[in-house]
Amino acid sequence: MTSAIAVLAMAIAAVATPASAFDLPRPDQSAHLAKPVAVFGSDDRVNVPARLDWIAQRIGILFNNSARTVCTAFCVADNVIATAAHCFAKGQSSINARYADFNFVRNYDKSKTLARIEGATTGSAAQHVTTGDFKLRVRPPIDAAHDWAVARLPKNTCPADGLNVQVMSNDELIAAAGKKKIFQVSYHRDWAQWRPSYSKPCAVARDFDQAKWTSIAPDFLKAEQMVLHTCDTGGASSGSPLLIETADGAAVVAINVGTYVQSKVTPVGSGPARQRTETIANTAVNASAFADRIELMRTAPMLASGPQLRELQDALRALGHYAGRSDGAFGPAMKTAIEAFEAGAKLPVHGLPTKVIADRVLATPQRGVAPASAPAAPVPAGAPQR
Repeated sequence: MTSAIAVLAMAIAAVATPASAFDLPRPDQSAHLAKPVAVFGSDDRVNVPARLDWIAQRIGILFNNSARTVCTAFCVADNVIATAAHCFAKGQSSINARYADFNFVRNYDKSKTLARIEGATTGSAAQHVTTGDFKLRVRPPIDAAHDWAVARLPKNTCPADGLNVQVMSNDELIAAAGKKKIFQVSYHRDWAQWRPSYSKPCAVARDFDQAKWTSIAPDFLKAEQMVLHTCDTGGASSGSPLLIETADGAAVVAINVGTYVQSKVTPVGSGPARQRTETIANTAVNASAFADRIELMRTAPMLASGPQLRELQDALRALGHYAGRSDGAFGPAMKTAIEAFEAGAKLPVHGLPTKVIADRVLATPQRGVAPASAPAAPVPAGAPQR
């Protein structure tokens, strides 16, 4: 009997700490360059064609010198980027990273304009990044559907319109790929001089030669939000956009997050079992998982000061949603508390400490406590007075 062990390999590049913010290693200068994580058949990556240069201008490198990581990220508004959550070291237990230490450089090989996360200089960067989850599992049940992040940067970091994001069903994406309309633009650690590359139109499918959807789906949480594709990727391509060619130009349909691998173990008589590792497909998170966060992150006023956050923490505690410390910091416990409040109030669940949510929480009566402005109940005539 053959058993399969699945894992998601994340295409994040670890690099030696550069001497300066822009001194990323060139491929020919590193003795530890990784081979491509998943190139299906021949390597179809080429320089970005001139007709798609407008896309390259909206894609950049997201890196953290302290954590020694490099990923791809892309503009979705003049002050908002999208990428994979693990590019912010979420789910990377061996990496200790602060949001304030991340830098984004758009169109890296041509521009050297660096931007940090909004709030990085005031200690409020965490409020300006929203992710699918703070922890990610790369073994079944794999929660790659949560591996997305949307972050606010200073205004005018990106071209005003960014890349358009289009929500499509997986059936629609499979049909579009059949017409050779799905492609990828990304940075790769094994691609010369850190230039963006264009991965020619690739397949999107559920069934693959090595594994069928019936065996793949049980390995993922929210499998319906996963896009399995064969666009060529390499280290540092995590966070890159999967795009569709339309009559109105290209649009983002998913965020590339990793490579799905199965190790099949087959017993051989009384001897040791035989193990064979097969790369099944690359994985991306469907835009339906994050599209609604873009406008919120672009415009929503966030609570930025410690006192404001402490007030919100105390109010959430009084409502029974928060059990953490009143430390004025935004983290997993506070995100979960805000999400619980939003769900209970039948609001869209975002988990962000916005001023709108804070006002709503502060105006909600605490458990067993009547609103201060509530009038006393009238006493019927002739009733005994207390």
